[in-house]
Amino acid sequence: MSDMLDTIIIGAGSAGLAALREVRKRTERVLIVNDGPWGTTCARVGCMPSKVLIEAADAFHRRHAFDTFGIRGQEALRVDLPAVLERVRALRDDFVAGAVKASDIGTRGISGRARLQGPHQVEVDGKVYETRSVVIATGSRPTVPEDWLAFGDRILTTDTLFEQPDLGPRMAVIGLGPVGVEMAQALSRLGVEVAAFATGNEVAGLSDPSINDALRDLLKSEFVLNVGGKVQLREVPGGIEVTNGDATVVVDQVLAAMGRRPNVEHLGLDTLGVELDEHGVPPVDRRTTQIGHLPVFMAGDANALRPILHEAADDGHIAGLNALAPDPRGFRRRTSLSIVFTEPNAATVGRRYKDLKAGESVTGTVDFSRQGRARAGQRNAGRLSVYAQHGTGRLLGAEMCAPGGEHMAHLLALAVDRELTVHDLLRMPFYHPVLEEGLRTALRDAASQLPKGSDSDLSACDAYGSSALD
Repeated sequence: MSDMLDTIIIGAGSAGLAALREVRKRTERVLIVNDGPWGTTCARVGCMPSKVLIEAADAFHRRHAFDTFGIRGQEALRVDLPAVLERVRALRDDFVAGAVKASDIGTRGISGRARLQGPHQVEVDGKVYETRSVVIATGSRPTVPEDWLAFGDRILTTDTLFEQPDLGPRMAVIGLGPVGVEMAQALSRLGVEVAAFATGNEVAGLSDPSINDALRDLLKSEFVLNVGGKVQLREVPGGIEVTNGDATVVVDQVLAAMGRRPNVEHLGLDTLGVELDEHGVPPVDRRTTQIGHLPVFMAGDANALRPILHEAADDGHIAGLNALAPDPRGFRRRTSLSIVFTEPNAATVGRRYKDLKAGESVTGTVDFSRQGRARAGQRNAGRLSVYAQHGTGRLLGAEMCAPGGEHMAHLLALAVDRELTVHDLLRMPFYHPVLEEGLRTALRDAASQLPKGSDSDLSACDAYGSSALD
């Protein structure tokens, strides 16, 4: 490797590894630097271990429906929590190994702490490397109030939760965003006595009042949920007292699920000559991932734009392409999609309720309590709303807490991306009986509020001819 590199990638998470794949298609004069464990946040402490835990929790919780199905003996089932956590770690380790192996990092990767010395120089543990471009993909870390650190290992985050050989019988979950809601429900279903707290009324990233209320009501049936007010902790005999002024509990452990912050401190971003915001993050063009007009690109959680895996991977892909391009290219980003793996699934697609302008849209809704397939499976809870443009019927977005919502959300994301209308979607087949028939109910509700269109979901053809599909 010569003295001048084509690019240096700082961080080996989802964004950094995606950037590496693109860069290596064009050059081998690349270095990827990682400070800490190798393997993506998703594989190590995020999406994958949390879903392993959720699957175990949902499997055990299913016993509550057994009597209704005519299956007896559910009272004999029990949770071996240490065994559950051991399986989480075993699968987690396999996911991490797979992510690292698939990236084929080889000699291009080094462990160390990187610091910029300008747009063309990076220092790694005292050694300075010259480079034509830099990709910053340093990821993020959980947010924990500094005064909470005094409670030591009784304060957990998703970085430490899955490392526990066992858990105390009482836990407070602080924060009811996607991670907090998922973990609160899963831990409760596994037998932990959970009390969850949030400062605001919205949970799981939902903004539609009817959808948010439906999910909150469902969660309240499983564990204690307290919203509003600042949460405070203090040491008391027997544990940690958690209060928001209205509710007070004493627990053995606290899971801090209050979001994540970009890992940008001590990176030397001040050497780039661009203005940093109050969090120390420079302005990043979302279309190109470029910082200003510099040959420096910021991808993934580090830029704090959309901290979701597929968005981080897209960031890395774009950064990897532009790091070697004479002129950076902008890319149209995918339709916004967020899925929270509670039961029922919570999801937002495209424009959320809070993003809609007054009078521009109609809302079609469905309540799954009477939906046929949901009732057959004892999953008949939740709501879904679709938002369509008032004049054209073009689908703008959706919010839901619905059984099978993760699948309907993908269908709706495709519809939003292709600028389909409510009537376009109603022309597709809906097999019977499926959960998606609930989506059709919401679409028909929206269609009934639109200017008069076709009186049929089907496309008309010549009564004496044949359609293109005959």
